Amino acid sequence: MSLPVESRARVLRAASQSFLHQGYRTSVDAIARRAGVAKQTVYHHFPSKDRLFTEVARELAKGVLVELEGGDLRTALTRFALAYRARALGAQGIAAFRTLVPEVPRFRRLARTMYAESAGRLTEHLAAYLRAAMARGELRPDDAEVAAEMFLGMLVGVDRVKRLFGMAPRGAEAERAARIVDCFLRAYSP
Repeated sequence: MSLPVESRARVLRAASQSFLHQGYRTSVDAIARRAGVAKQTVYHHFPSKDRLFTEVARELAKGVLVELEGGDLRTALTRFALAYRARALGAQGIAAFRTLVPEVPRFRRLARTMYAESAGRLTEHLAAYLRAAMARGELRPDDAEVAAEMFLGMLVGVDRVKRLFGMAPRGAEAERAARIVDCFLRAYSP
């Protein structure tokens, strides 16, 4: 007898919430209680706590993906900046960062996969977008991947550290994102 898909989804939601609040130390019993299922149901879907954490980690990592939209370069980068900062620096993004980073040494293969599927893919898409802008003469020709990495670093940088330590953001979010975009555009102006 197979269990319904809804049961697996409930377990994943409960596990995400538990891992985000308590880290890897959360128990399978606590996850089962939160999901409203028996512990055996959790193990039916996920043979171990490590496998459950792996699935949750993959889903959390995908949460940072943001698409670039059309429009002029500054407008598109500003929209991207606001969306990326909201995801990476929002409550869930910070909780995911706190949950995932300490477990990297334990889950090395997963960490590489997570990077490739989230930040790595985001960097590739951003680099392709910047490369096209360089080809159009909107940005000076340079290594587009390095430019993408620099831009992403500028977007979270010290602000992530501040939020990890519970410090309130400084200034209006839209103004902060616009200043970062303008600084990046000056650095790469043709």
